Amino acid sequence: MVWFVARHVCRACVLLSWIAVLAYPASAQEVAMADQPELEAPDVVVSATKTPTPAKQVTSAVEVITGEEMQQRKVKTVAEALRWAQGLSVNQSGGPGTAVDVRIRGGTPEQTMVLIDGAIVNSGTLGSYDFANLTSDNIERIEILRGSQSMLWGSDAMGGVINITTKRGRDKPNISAFTEYGSFDTIRGGASLSGKKGPIDFSGSISRWDTAGFSAINYRRGATERDGYHNWQGSVRLGADLPKDGRLEFSFRWLNGIVNYDGFAVNPVTFASDPADVFGAKSKDNQYIFAGNYLQPITDWWSQRLTLSRATESLLSNGGIFERDLVTGATGPVGFPFQSQIETTSNRIEWQHNVQVGKPLLLTAGYQFREHKGDNTDLLTQTTTFSNKILSSHAGFGEAQLNLWDRVFGTAGIRYDDYNVFGSATTYRVTGGYLVKETGTKLRGSYATGFRAPTINQLFFPGFGNPNLQPEKSQALDAAIEQALPNDRGSISVGYFWTRYRNLILSVFDPTVCTAPNSFGFCAQNAGLARAQGVEVSTKLKLFRDGPWIKSLDLQIHYTYAATRDLSSGPDTRLPKWPLHQVTTIISYQPIEGLRANLEGRYFGQRFNNVGNEGSIPSFLVWNLSASYDVTKQIQAYLRFDNMFNEKYEEVLFFGTPIRSIFGGVRINYDLPI
Repeated sequence: MVWFVARHVCRACVLLSWIAVLAYPASAQEVAMADQPELEAPDVVVSATKTPTPAKQVTSAVEVITGEEMQQRKVKTVAEALRWAQGLSVNQSGGPGTAVDVRIRGGTPEQTMVLIDGAIVNSGTLGSYDFANLTSDNIERIEILRGSQSMLWGSDAMGGVINITTKRGRDKPNISAFTEYGSFDTIRGGASLSGKKGPIDFSGSISRWDTAGFSAINYRRGATERDGYHNWQGSVRLGADLPKDGRLEFSFRWLNGIVNYDGFAVNPVTFASDPADVFGAKSKDNQYIFAGNYLQPITDWWSQRLTLSRATESLLSNGGIFERDLVTGATGPVGFPFQSQIETTSNRIEWQHNVQVGKPLLLTAGYQFREHKGDNTDLLTQTTTFSNKILSSHAGFGEAQLNLWDRVFGTAGIRYDDYNVFGSATTYRVTGGYLVKETGTKLRGSYATGFRAPTINQLFFPGFGNPNLQPEKSQALDAAIEQALPNDRGSISVGYFWTRYRNLILSVFDPTVCTAPNSFGFCAQNAGLARAQGVEVSTKLKLFRDGPWIKSLDLQIHYTYAATRDLSSGPDTRLPKWPLHQVTTIISYQPIEGLRANLEGRYFGQRFNNVGNEGSIPSFLVWNLSASYDVTKQIQAYLRFDNMFNEKYEEVLFFGTPIRSIFGGVRINYDLPI
């Protein structure tokens, strides 16, 4: 394995050197794009405490991915950026636009809370958020908060939180546009406008993405049909600075994705589900995300924040007309045809107050209302599967943050949620940290409890739902040491985490309990028990600065070891989709002013596709390379190579992943004379 990785690293380094040799020396041109910040986390984190906290004082496990970093690496989607983050398992069922689930520290996708500008976007019916259609356009930052966070964020956050923020208009008004073409007949394009004038700031963008020639089921398994994808995306963030340091913001994001997909056919001999080319299978997903935030200090020691948000989704699915079994070669009508329309709405109201008690103590208290609504219609029979099902809660939370001498930090908080379907849940969290300023060493640790409410499907779906379900619960702890290197040369961190999940909701065969029509003895029950523990190691280094042909050279390496156990299936059974080992590497190289190259490597270990350790998926190692050159002050040209060495791999069993592919584009920026 070591020899295999080393061989690929050498080949990748040769490509980086080749790009540097081809570059001609810098001219007298002024290049504004080269002034992008280095690849390092911002100094302030919000999601860990719901208040802006300096990164050195944060006592939770958090990682920040900036919009500048995604732009430098030419990352198209948020899911692609998350693949290189620490402690996450990201899996996609095919090409662009197909379903993407994200898991944190041994959890499930339903246990990962996702927010966009303060709006909770987890589906009310499924419980998870599908990252399939979320591009990186007009995103300022992504905060990834690992570990149980239900005390601050409530249900869905027992695995962690992914908090996504749209760009805020700053400085001089600027307009930009880009166009891109590449493999799989990919065409992308978009434009944005941002800036600030007086007390008003604005940021808006719109983009289009079309691709074809990519089979959802892996073409190496015999799939020949090519599944297309079409994506529209628009976003707006409008803010106003108010008197006495107040601020009012409105955010809006629209996602529209149309994708063709494949599925499975029932083998008439073995009765197994064989991978199949499905002709005519298509889904159309339309999402609207609204959020409003009002922040106003009341005194010099008391401030408040009011958040209102709504996320709606309309998903139309057509299971197709014909299918071709890739194992038997048989072609015929789809065995289980379906056409469905799922409508969901997620509402959130939160009113938070922060009270500074002297210098060392900050008290936070708040109220939150959440509501999920869901409708499911069978379009083939024109019948309603379920209608206007509502899952709602009222919650109160309080937290104390301690800061002694900018060396000793701690938080302690408690939360109470009351639901309309199962009752109540109480969670708490305690964290602590110590910073040795003289050496840049920080020790931190936390212990927390978490919960996840059952979804509308788990409660009410005919033949499967169980209205007597109780919430899933967890206990989690972590500890880490973080070391800042001298002269701001980077950082190294090593951490340990442990999480125990209980009351997990599973589909269980029990004819005495599961008696609903068409249940066949199966229904949702609180029967699961699981454990995850592991080690997270991260290194971020600024290797060289201002040398011959090395203006800057940065290195980032993440390693995650996750030992998961599905204790409800047996002591030696691992949780699905979780590898033991993950390693990601990003090398950012700037040989001269205006030229930048980024080399990305991702090793994803062997894992199992299903529960009970069924469907083993081999490990893989993928390398990507991106390069950009600022031709003038306003024009940048770029290239991106994905899967440079044409690795044959699958993230989800049977489903396709990109072969060696290349994309090229041009980006234009222009400051408006306003």
